Amino acid sequence: MKTEIGKNKIALYVVGLVVIVAAWLAIRVGELSLFHTLNFSALIILSYIAMVFDINTRRIPNTLVLVMILGWLCLIVPMLFVDPENGIRLLVDSIVGSFSAGGVFLAVYLISRKGLGGGDVKFMAAAGLYLGFAEVLPTILYGTILAALVGLILILLKKIDRKGKLPLVPFLFVGIMITLIIS
Repeated sequence: MKTEIGKNKIALYVVGLVVIVAAWLAIRVGELSLFHTLNFSALIILSYIAMVFDINTRRIPNTLVLVMILGWLCLIVPMLFVDPENGIRLLVDSIVGSFSAGGVFLAVYLISRKGLGGGDVKFMAAAGLYLGFAEVLPTILYGTILAALVGLILILLKKIDRKGKLPLVPFLFVGIMITLIIS
């Protein structure tokens, strides 16, 4: 019986992912270059997987972060050969985005005495590669404000106490989606 529930849950996650990617592509069709379409689609898929892991296990596997980095490399390296000038600009923007997101989250991780998970730090550093500097800061803002609001509501409803923890990646995923839709 447990296997059937697991299969149903996986099917639900897959359907959710397909709907999200299809909706995003429908909204942005024709607006983005092939590179940006592939780049942001990969980010959506990998972030969704990270969100599912964070909800179910409260962990972001290092393997997933590595896949995110390797996926980004598979996108940026051909760009460096096809359009070197634009490729170098994208490379620099991606690295700045990664260091910005990773740096902000690492600072919070250290200041909060692990109130933020190390997986969240690594996840956002990898997501910063895909987002670049201009999109990473709004993503962090939207995701953390949403997490704070939900946390506050849950505290007021006495569903969690002040020291209760919420998985952060689902809120960051929503922040990514908001940023990708309005940018």
